[in-house]
Amino acid sequence: MGTEFQIDGMTCGNCARHVTDAIQSVPEVRSATVSLERNRATIRWNNSENVPAVLKAVQKAGYAAHEAGDMAQTGRTHWQWALWTGIVITAILMTGEWVFGLEKVRWFRLASFVLAGIVQIYSGAQFYRGAWRQLKIASSNMDTLVALGSTAAFAYSTWALFSGPGRHLYFMEAAAIITIVSLGHWIEARVSEKAGSAMRSLLNLAPQTAQLLFRQPERIHEVLVSQLQTNDEVLLRPGDRIPVDGIVTEGDSTVDESALTGESRPAEKNPGKELFAGTVNLNGLLVMRVTATGEETALAHIVAAVQRAQTSRADIQRLGDRVSAVFVPVIVLIALVAGFWWGLAPASAHAVHHFLGHVLWYSNIPAGAAAGVIIATAVLIVACPCAMGLATPAAIMAAANAAARRGILIRDGVALEKAGRITALVFDKTGTLTAGKPEIASVLEMQQARFKPQSLAANLARNSSHPLSQALAVQSAETIELDSWREVGGSGIEASVRHIPGQVRLGSLRWLAANGIDLSRADEFISKWTALGSNIIGLAVERNPLALFAMLDGLKPDAPGVVKQLRGQGLKIYMVTGDNSRTAASIAAQAGIPDDHVLAEVQPAQKADFVTKLQAKGERVAFIGDGINDAPALAQANLGIAVSRASDIARESADIVLLKSEITGVPEALALARATLRTIKQNLFWAFFYNSIGVPLASLGFVSPVFCAVAMGVSDLVVIGNALRLLRRKL
Repeated sequence: MGTEFQIDGMTCGNCARHVTDAIQSVPEVRSATVSLERNRATIRWNNSENVPAVLKAVQKAGYAAHEAGDMAQTGRTHWQWALWTGIVITAILMTGEWVFGLEKVRWFRLASFVLAGIVQIYSGAQFYRGAWRQLKIASSNMDTLVALGSTAAFAYSTWALFSGPGRHLYFMEAAAIITIVSLGHWIEARVSEKAGSAMRSLLNLAPQTAQLLFRQPERIHEVLVSQLQTNDEVLLRPGDRIPVDGIVTEGDSTVDESALTGESRPAEKNPGKELFAGTVNLNGLLVMRVTATGEETALAHIVAAVQRAQTSRADIQRLGDRVSAVFVPVIVLIALVAGFWWGLAPASAHAVHHFLGHVLWYSNIPAGAAAGVIIATAVLIVACPCAMGLATPAAIMAAANAAARRGILIRDGVALEKAGRITALVFDKTGTLTAGKPEIASVLEMQQARFKPQSLAANLARNSSHPLSQALAVQSAETIELDSWREVGGSGIEASVRHIPGQVRLGSLRWLAANGIDLSRADEFISKWTALGSNIIGLAVERNPLALFAMLDGLKPDAPGVVKQLRGQGLKIYMVTGDNSRTAASIAAQAGIPDDHVLAEVQPAQKADFVTKLQAKGERVAFIGDGINDAPALAQANLGIAVSRASDIARESADIVLLKSEITGVPEALALARATLRTIKQNLFWAFFYNSIGVPLASLGFVSPVFCAVAMGVSDLVVIGNALRLLRRKL
């Protein structure tokens, strides 16, 4: 279960990112989701909760946190009232000055002082608190700039009001700065919430209650899902959303798993089939035995993966972080220099402004000390570090959600960045390019034996997890007593069988030949079936062949199209397999992979070696596989992609996991990664461009503080809006 915290002091998306980083630095935290709009942090724990450590980490980052309760809603309501107070008062001040021309009237000047003071104290409190918290940890952020800018305008106007008549007052500008920045961040928070829509929809998939089935006497009782335990039986009616993971024990139905996997076709479910929390039973009555609850369900793991990806960092983000670390002090220094220049040497400042005005435009700049204050205020306000801080996280969050909607789980921002730079893809054949469900196409019996070849092969294969072994294991229910059973990785199985003298072997032709078994009599059978893409599995006793099994594992229907699409993107496609070279060549030809890009008859460790050789040639390699044997290659590759139903080890080694059976997710994931990398670069360019243009314009008097406040908000929205385009991207 998650724990909610109220976070105080956040004013922008960059603040939310800093809080997230601080919370996730606590070892006990599995994932953290921070909502700027709600000022909430939802934390999912590993094995134990450590609330004091979270509170300390948030405080160290310059914010305040406490466990959410009634105070949380009160805090949010206060923030909204503060925003509306600023909007109303700013509107009154603007109307008085711009519509009715009351800026010189004494009573309006005094009223402006009072009203702007309310905005400074009440609406600006969030910025002052944020700036103070940052100051206490010897840091600074956007709050520092807003607090300094608005205070400078308000303080100068207060002095001008009470020092004598005639001077222009900037109470309206001081109030507008706080109000417009607050409004901009409120819009930013609302827009940012859209980026988390996929994850919130995942969180809402599992129902709150379930129909618990009791057998003696037989009755049904509605209980909270949190009360379910392993091995409980749950009744599922048509239309019910499945509450936890389990296995069907009774009934037949179809289940909509699209919310989890992106797979549009309903999955057939009958006794023995797996069910997953959050999916929907469509048209039949099912009884399910619970196998996983709470944080152990597939849905919980998917949610955690999406959260981890959303809050992760990419290497490219380091540039923005390095700049942001020194940005605020530099801007304060520039503001001071510009302010003193306009205040103490106005002639030269006006001369530069007039000279550039021929090319740009002219602004109405006040005289004397007022010019220094207003120029310094404009510099402080226009320079917003938020856009730089949000450039990468906003794009990663949007991409992680867009991928999750398509049944693609991305481990983190680094994985996205690596995926966008891949130059070569290596496919494992079985279960990736092929369906992974081989069937016996033909059997050649070469010698009589005490046991039928199918029975002997089934007993040898029964304890192996290899797809070919599993296909052979179901060929007979007869039990044969085996001794010294041993599986030779990537080769086959050997054992001793009572009443059969010598070692019995079941495995690849290459392995059998290495053990001295002559298969030349079966050349015609072997040639015929390998040309059709079959794997030939041999059964032998000592040096005597007993039978050959032609195992046909068909190519996935979408494999040729996927390979063509990937090659069209300029990627080099390779295939590796433990199968013999003729079978591999047949499958590769059907998929559209060149002969010289196929490596056959390889051991599991050699797959990783092949990846290493490609990397030595300068290729950035993605490996795509689905089994335990693929784990070394997945780990060695620049990018590991595990397909649906991948083993736990393969999933742990992978950067990207495809939750649906089709490999169409591979080009989708890579295209999304490239789009994300492009979006990050666009955002960083905009952030640097905005500040490199905005700060000089403000320093030279070409933009007013109010315009700067608007521009700052627009800058943040441009970055977030550009990132949100990834959610609508059609791949």
